[in-house]
Amino acid sequence: MGTPEKPPVEVLIVAVPETAGSALYGMYDVLLAAGNIWQTLVHEDEQTLFHVRIVASSKRPFTCGHGVPVRPDCSIHDNPTASIIILPEIWLGPDEAVHGRHAALTQWIRQQYKNGVSIYSACSGAIMLAETGLLDGCEATSHWGYQDLFRTRYPAVRFRPEPNLVFADVEGRIVTAGGTTSWHDLAVHIISRYASPGEALRIAKVYLLKWHGEGQLPYAALLRRNPHADAVVRGCEDWLGKHYRETDAIRQVVNTAGIPERTLKRRFKTATGTTLIDYLQNLRIEEAKRLLETEQTAVDDISVAVSYEDPSFFRRLFKRRTGLTPSQYRRMFQPVATAQVATK
Repeated sequence: MGTPEKPPVEVLIVAVPETAGSALYGMYDVLLAAGNIWQTLVHEDEQTLFHVRIVASSKRPFTCGHGVPVRPDCSIHDNPTASIIILPEIWLGPDEAVHGRHAALTQWIRQQYKNGVSIYSACSGAIMLAETGLLDGCEATSHWGYQDLFRTRYPAVRFRPEPNLVFADVEGRIVTAGGTTSWHDLAVHIISRYASPGEALRIAKVYLLKWHGEGQLPYAALLRRNPHADAVVRGCEDWLGKHYRETDAIRQVVNTAGIPERTLKRRFKTATGTTLIDYLQNLRIEEAKRLLETEQTAVDDISVAVSYEDPSFFRRLFKRRTGLTPSQYRRMFQPVATAQVATK
């Protein structure tokens, strides 16, 4: 007799009007395909590894992001049971709050975790998860564009913008995934953990899913203009944006501000969330990224062009900021930039 098949893992994917349809139905489709799509292609026995349902605050049909229709399989009030709850990406501005929008759903997610359910979020789904309080005191990730939102609205969460997956607890019962297509990484992780690494690899091959082992840093914009009311700091940001190549830019911007250096540094960090020297270095690294994407200039010459006479220091700083060496960054992004130019 053969080994009896295990019952499929019960999965609930949360949907709200702000949900991104691509993440919702992408995750839904990939998990349901585990155990059967590869097997169909190679004529092997199929099995159902995951039983996936969409859960919402009610069973009434609605549309989510960009008018994508959603017909929930169950409501939170039906008391559905599952081993896994997934919070996919939601369409949300970098300064937009979700507090109070889905109070009953938030409470339900919190209670499900207490009942032993594992919670997974993809991209901005981590913001809904943060609303539950389950991430307080824990490390978490989301799209790098939300790091300032986490800093201001969820300061108890130790936000990390660089990884593609972060485990909030030692048991791995709360896992957050990074940027927009991080649901790919999340799906591969879930299939590997609850089915087998081999099945996860087969699904990755069928769907051409790429594991983002390089993390999010290579894709992140180092510069974000945060809204604030400090006119002196805003003036310094504008000045540095034009003069960041100056070798003594910090001294000059302090003189331009007309206030003591220690005071300026304190006010700059308060207003922007970053230090004055980090802001200057980010400006220089962003210019270096642009040169690596669009030109064949030698790395040592780019180092000098962005005011770093020591190429070894520049390389270390570049890798710390982007997660890649300058040469690795060029190999990753120059073909993309070249293709964009070619199509114009």
